[in-house]
Amino acid sequence: MKTGIIILVTFFSAMIVTAQSVQTGLAGLSNYRYAGKATIGELINGRYENVRVTGSSDFFFWKNNQLVLTKKGQQEIKSRNELMVELDFLRNGQKEQKKFRILNNRFHKNQVIAHRGAWKKLATTENSLAALAQAVKLGCAGSEFDVHYTKDDSLIINHDAHFNGKAIEDFRYAELAVDLLSNGEVLPTLRAYLLSGMNQYGTQLIVEIKPTDKGPERAASRARKTVELVHELGAQAWVSYISFDYSILLEVKKMDPAAHVQFLSGNKSPDELLKDGITGLDYHLSVFQKNENWIKQAKMNKMMLNVWTVNDEKNLRYFLAHQFPMITTNEPELLFELIKASPSASQ
Repeated sequence: MKTGIIILVTFFSAMIVTAQSVQTGLAGLSNYRYAGKATIGELINGRYENVRVTGSSDFFFWKNNQLVLTKKGQQEIKSRNELMVELDFLRNGQKEQKKFRILNNRFHKNQVIAHRGAWKKLATTENSLAALAQAVKLGCAGSEFDVHYTKDDSLIINHDAHFNGKAIEDFRYAELAVDLLSNGEVLPTLRAYLLSGMNQYGTQLIVEIKPTDKGPERAASRARKTVELVHELGAQAWVSYISFDYSILLEVKKMDPAAHVQFLSGNKSPDELLKDGITGLDYHLSVFQKNENWIKQAKMNKMMLNVWTVNDEKNLRYFLAHQFPMITTNEPELLFELIKASPSASQ
């Protein structure tokens, strides 16, 4: 009998250790931007103990379960635009150490989201590094781009599921990158795209994670890999996520509950999204024109609100008149002109 009890105790102890070692996502902060208040945010996605600031104690300290900037830190982040902080902690009983990049919030406040970058007037390739650079140069609030997953699990930037006639998920990155973009660039990886976008502090990076027909686990994997890379590079302050695949957004939120996500498909009301923890909607212009009450509902819920893809002047004016905080367009220059001509339409 004693032997049986010992075996049972050992079994359940092993189960507890195993359960503690399995994390539900990534350690993260609730906020990565300094907006004039010393308190930045709390650690999320786990049970935390013994949190210590290491290596940057001149600029940060930990108090009341919050990361806080010192007076010197507040001065420094204003002059440098960003500071790095390293935290040691126990998460769910396991020791971890992680670095976070905290940005001075200087992102542009206009409504202009460049669709696949700004590429038409420059006559360059959409979803290219040049298109991203042009969106930054124009001063767009955000630049949207599309992420696919190759056969060897590389995350690359391309709109369609095929690149130069090759199904992206059936080829390795090296096999795809043999063909250049039409502007002469190498097919960009998500890593290269994020690193390029992180060289500035005005334009946010809108990451569209594309659906897959390879099954739900493949979709979840591309969501996890994308969020893991964003965390590895410390790009959280720049990035928000959008997708037509609802399960991908739910996986993103599981990995990082503080992530800003927006649904694209247009078949769920703002209230339905909010129930699932999806705090943003980014629907085709026709959806909002048919469901104008959703605009009011989303604003009442304080949700992220975007619309795609608005290119003609009439519709641009419509969404400016409805005070949309974000408007995704292939014509960022035209939208800037309309905003300038009608200051009351801007935020």
